[in-house]
Amino acid sequence: MKKILLAVFGILALAFATLTPAFAQSKGTVYYLVPTLLDEFQTGSVSALEMFLKQVGYEMKTLNADNKTDAQQSQMNDVIALKPSAIILAAVDFNALKPSIEAARAAGIPVVEFDRQITSTPSDFTSVAGTVEIGQIAADQAEKLLKAKHGSVKGKILQVLGDPGDPYTLDIQKGFEEKMKAFPDVKIISVPAMQWAADAAGTIVNDQMLANPDIDLIFSHAAHLSVAAVASLEAAGKKPGDVMLMSSNGAPVGLDLIRKGWLNVEVEQPLYAQAAAVAMFMDKVVNKQEIKPGEYDVLGLKSIVTIEAWGPNIKIPGAAITKENVDNPAFWGNLKPPSGTVKPVE
Repeated sequence: MKKILLAVFGILALAFATLTPAFAQSKGTVYYLVPTLLDEFQTGSVSALEMFLKQVGYEMKTLNADNKTDAQQSQMNDVIALKPSAIILAAVDFNALKPSIEAARAAGIPVVEFDRQITSTPSDFTSVAGTVEIGQIAADQAEKLLKAKHGSVKGKILQVLGDPGDPYTLDIQKGFEEKMKAFPDVKIISVPAMQWAADAAGTIVNDQMLANPDIDLIFSHAAHLSVAAVASLEAAGKKPGDVMLMSSNGAPVGLDLIRKGWLNVEVEQPLYAQAAAVAMFMDKVVNKQEIKPGEYDVLGLKSIVTIEAWGPNIKIPGAAITKENVDNPAFWGNLKPPSGTVKPVE
């Protein structure tokens, strides 16, 4: 009887493990190495990745590097020793993490790059926003704003970049400036905020508004930098509408600035879709299966997978947020995660 009961329990356990996707641990643990939790995109990425990975059967654990390269390198070494199913990395320093990526892959642990593309060494999958395209969308919006103000596309733009070592900000700058070349009467002043520091952005805006009081538009490469820009403008006695503002990434603070009349446009970085794409391809990453190039539907967004020198890369489009569409729940900055579930790519 005891043997029969053990056999029955074994069959039941097997059946539940097979039929119930809620038993996420059966597929293993994935570690997410987040660079910082000081901005809303990074905190949002943790909850989004955790939610979508759970839907496809993985447990996720997060380690925060507090924007310290040596801390993230140490975390990579520790995680490699744990032999997880995969590592998701949003690197603090793109060059400094190259040896750690190579060490993980040499140990048989696949590495997924999230949001921060690393091209200096191969990874198993990369999920990023179409950052050049974000810059192009921002240029389209700048064109409209300047034309509405001056009757033609002319004026002066202060572009507050993020850290110059981050391909995200460099690609946005590339897309923005390439498209703005069509308008020779527009002068662009570009200054980087090192380490994406908000206080650095505030100082840049303060200094540049003193040196160039005729600045028409400030384009910051992240919403939290626009918060600092607004603080500097307020300190200088400016009111909403005195200087036009844009930023990119779609964070809640950016959407709030739109509602308050300070921000004209926020170009969204599609956080939910970037995280969903990681979950959709995780089985193929973990099982070391081929990821085919082509078009994929990610939460309703047409996204493109290409095979690059650094591995399979999915690029997901962004969108312009204005006062007319700011309350659309599809934008991650409204903090309303998609109700549907993602499925693994077969």
